[in-house]
Amino acid sequence: MNAQSPIVSEFPTAEEAAAYEQWLKAKVAASLADKSAPVAHDEVMSEMRAIIEEARRNTAC
Repeated sequence: MNAQSPIVSEFPTAEEAAAYEQWLKAKVAASLADKSAPVAHDEVMSEMRAIIEEARRNTAC
């Protein structure tokens, strides 16, 4: 186990940093290869606001 300085990396070991980098690269590659239509930011935010508001109504006492 190679301990890493928190100044250099947020991961405790080089192995964890490498695993995260591999995971991230795979996610980016999958996203770039995705041919589905993009969703506008405003549309996503509108949907999320509705979900949050519904959750608030359901948990209000």
